[in-house]
Amino acid sequence: MSVPTVSKPAAPISISRGLIQSATRLALYGPEGVGKTTITAGFPEPVFIDTEGGTAHLDVARFPRPRNWAELIAAINHLLTTEHGHKTLIIDSIDWAEKLLIEEVCRKANKDGLEDFGYGKGLVYLAEEFARFLALLEKLRERGVHVVLVGHSTIRKFEAPDAAGAYDRFELKLTKQVAALVKEWVDALLFVNFVTKVTEKDGKQRAVGGRERVIHTTHTAAWDAKNRYNLDDKLPCVAASLAPIFARVSAPPTPPPPSTPAPAAPTMAKSATVPDTARPGPVLLITREQVEKLDLYWATLKKTPEDRAKAFAWVGCDSIDLHWDELTADQAAKLISKLQDQMNKIAEASTSTAAKAGKGGAR
Repeated sequence: MSVPTVSKPAAPISISRGLIQSATRLALYGPEGVGKTTITAGFPEPVFIDTEGGTAHLDVARFPRPRNWAELIAAINHLLTTEHGHKTLIIDSIDWAEKLLIEEVCRKANKDGLEDFGYGKGLVYLAEEFARFLALLEKLRERGVHVVLVGHSTIRKFEAPDAAGAYDRFELKLTKQVAALVKEWVDALLFVNFVTKVTEKDGKQRAVGGRERVIHTTHTAAWDAKNRYNLDDKLPCVAASLAPIFARVSAPPTPPPPSTPAPAAPTMAKSATVPDTARPGPVLLITREQVEKLDLYWATLKKTPEDRAKAFAWVGCDSIDLHWDELTADQAAKLISKLQDQMNKIAEASTSTAAKAGKGGAR
């Protein structure tokens, strides 16, 4: 039995410990009129990308309302490339931003809607583009700018695998694929809602709601939520309640890069090459876009760690770490093509089943 070889790291590896101070990634959602925008206006030095015109009643810094996805991306790039005093970017709302992205995805493919792509394919393309969007926001966060996504809530039927029966739950008003990406990326997903109490009179129950609002920070059967800051389960609905989250950033935004940057060392881009003594000639490294596609397809197909080990062996990679970064661009492309074929077969089978069901019903 041959022992797999492990490639040597390009640089010495160091191990550190302790808290890492960094800007936060926050999503705040709830029903309309609950005061989400007003809360975020109290965050540190905010600037808004107001996709729905909800900040008109507030004296806040804002970009012009984006009419399309390109204008929204241009606003983020402005913060990345210019010197400014803003400490928090607020996208209000992220579900209206998703609508702009859907329009952009359909425009590029000359489609009228996501359904025109074929079974499930439009949602896959949408998630791929949104993953690139989150990568751009991550660059902004690395410069010390907090990123806050404000969203509306919707009520969806949820059926847990270990529960008998389904129940309703508040969730982000996004497509399921995009909502999953947001929930994974953020450090805190907070649900804002009015306090509702149930009273009983003459044997009948009725809901009694007032003006009191709370921020829910932990997940329950009734709503989605999470936080990595050890917050109390319920907080007063004011910006000061979330002050501990924004105290974690270690430095103010860094100055913009020089107008004529010096040549940089090759990075993990499509054109980057590194010498490899185990292979003749330069080896093209895996790109970020390939990593994002592999993550998305792997999650969509519900692959297991055992499947990953087989995939690495199939493309000829002998790494025992099983990280996508260990693959070359050629190996990644080969694996992406195989996963795309599997997804296409599933989509075709589902379409065929739906068509047969339709014919049966027609009889």
